[in-house]
Amino acid sequence: MIIQKISCFGLAMGLLWGNLTVGEFVSAASLTEIEERGKLVVAVKNNLRPLGFTDNQGNLQGLEIDIARKLAEELLGSADALTLQPVSNQERLRVLLEGEVDLTIAKVSATSARARIVNFSRYYYLDSTTFVTQNPDIEQFSDLDGNKIAVLNNSSTIAVLRHNLPTANLVGVDSYLEALYLLEAGEAVAFAGDRTVLTGWVAQYPQYSLMPINLASQALCIVMPKGLQYADLWLRVDRAITSWQESGWLEERLSYWGLI
Repeated sequence: MIIQKISCFGLAMGLLWGNLTVGEFVSAASLTEIEERGKLVVAVKNNLRPLGFTDNQGNLQGLEIDIARKLAEELLGSADALTLQPVSNQERLRVLLEGEVDLTIAKVSATSARARIVNFSRYYYLDSTTFVTQNPDIEQFSDLDGNKIAVLNNSSTIAVLRHNLPTANLVGVDSYLEALYLLEAGEAVAFAGDRTVLTGWVAQYPQYSLMPINLASQALCIVMPKGLQYADLWLRVDRAITSWQESGWLEERLSYWGLI
């Protein structure tokens, strides 16, 4: 019976997080161990402007990279006391659960399902669903009624649009490039997605503009391991974000990266 329960747990986690299997979990470092090591290891994105991306010189840049550096300075006294580990969406939580990183700062939104296995800091940004367009006739939310809107297949954006804009004609695409083709061909008047992602889109294609619409806010948070041994780490991270909000540092970074 015990073996069956362990097997079921391993299967469920494997289905949820991809490559995780029973026995692969490694204890993540506590704050004391991080301080003794002298390095903070953080999972980040490297292909998602403006949160985390590789610039033309091969350096990691973005809001979440700034946050990781600032946190290393807060915890260890130097922004350079940091190792950044680029991860895919599927790897963001796995590398934390397996002890490969100390924290994950990689466009992870806080959900009740995720909160069962990891801890979240207070949010550093409220992401939302919005739209990009270059159509001069599309200026406000009501202008989208009955029009074709491109949206990524199997994305959570679909449910948001069906709830908030039931009259829209959703056109599924498999990539951002396919969405661009539809917009350029006039086969869709707008493209819907996360504000963080579409901010990067506008930076790359300045002929498009973000619409002043925010639907279904999602809190982006720093992700940490669960357990009493990580309580000090959680407290320090949470206090750091609070201080950045109060000092204006976080708002300045958000403005710099075009997120407010």
